[in-house]
Amino acid sequence: MDVIRKDAGRKRMIRRIVYISIVVITVPLITWALSRLKPAAPSVEAATLWPDTVKRGQMKVDRRGLGTLAPEEILFIPAISDGRVEKRLVQQGDRVKPDTILFVLNNPELENSMVDAEFQLKTAEATYTDTQMTLEKQGLDQKAVAATVNADYKQAKLTADRDKELVKEGLIPDLTEKLSSVKADELAQRTKLEQERLSFSKQQVQAQLAAQRAKIDQLRAMFELKKRQVEALKIRAGIDGIITELLVQYGQRVPAGTPLAKATQPWRLKAELKIAETQAKDILVGQDAEIDTRNGIIPGKVSRIDPAVINGTRTVDVRLIGALPSGAVPDLSVDGTIEIENLKDVVYMGRPVFGQPNSTITIFKIDPDGKGASRVPVKLGRTSVNTIEILDGLKVGDRVILSDMSAMDGHDRIRLN
Repeated sequence: MDVIRKDAGRKRMIRRIVYISIVVITVPLITWALSRLKPAAPSVEAATLWPDTVKRGQMKVDRRGLGTLAPEEILFIPAISDGRVEKRLVQQGDRVKPDTILFVLNNPELENSMVDAEFQLKTAEATYTDTQMTLEKQGLDQKAVAATVNADYKQAKLTADRDKELVKEGLIPDLTEKLSSVKADELAQRTKLEQERLSFSKQQVQAQLAAQRAKIDQLRAMFELKKRQVEALKIRAGIDGIITELLVQYGQRVPAGTPLAKATQPWRLKAELKIAETQAKDILVGQDAEIDTRNGIIPGKVSRIDPAVINGTRTVDVRLIGALPSGAVPDLSVDGTIEIENLKDVVYMGRPVFGQPNSTITIFKIDPDGKGASRVPVKLGRTSVNTIEILDGLKVGDRVILSDMSAMDGHDRIRLN
């Protein structure tokens, strides 16, 4: 017969309590342990990344900017004289020489004033010639008078000397000798006066002719000025180049100084680069540069730095030294690189996407086996267009990922497939 076990229910109760206690304790422990586990490293296709190797050696520090080619010199051809546009002899794009006539202006008033100035000059020259002949005749008459007086004086002197000897011998009265002496003295005084008058007459003639010549020179200068102004009604290029723009129309009235056309020399170009304000501070006039026209690279030197900042950039002019490649024309888009300095024996790598000079960033360093990469802090130094100096955090031979890894900001490690 069956015997009822009184402790069976009690044992079952104890087992239930034990099981429940184990569950109550184990579940939180498992949950806590799972929370402490790191998430699995995400996978990235290695072929989509931009890797580079840390190197030691020479590194060029340079600055890059986009820009365009522009003429070294733009010549504005002005009107020298007032006038109205009568003829236009060239078109935009025409090749011209310095003596090529571009426009012909019309100014009747100026042409009349030139004719009047020429007439005044010829009149003054004729007056000068007439005055010169008159004064020369007067001079000859004065010389004749002086010569006559001098001859009379010599004759009177001889008579006075003769009478002086005769009076000593008693052959003539004293009065006759005295009269001869007085006449000789009078003629001597007249001779002296005539010589002085002749000398003064020569000075007077020179002064009169000098005044006439001064007037002629003044009138000739006025005539030459009017002549040049009339000749300037034919507007010449004044440069060996290309006409890029004509600024006036037929029949237009233009005052002196009005720009009529623009000309350039397309074989004398410079590069105008737009450099970020933060980078332009290191650029100096005279630094070497290279200009990429997409059809060749031209060496050059920095010739000017615009002090004004426009839209966060400054304009840097580069004078081109080498021969221009085919297709190099004004307004052609170019890419310029300016060398700031050449660093010797530095540790460097390619410039990462967000690598700024003198900053500390984190970057993924590739494992030696190439199957994964870990995030490491790196201290950066001076930067160039494509490279950047490493001050701390990496050593020569380390391989790093330069690509934009912002999508992995929440991960310190990745797997490379």
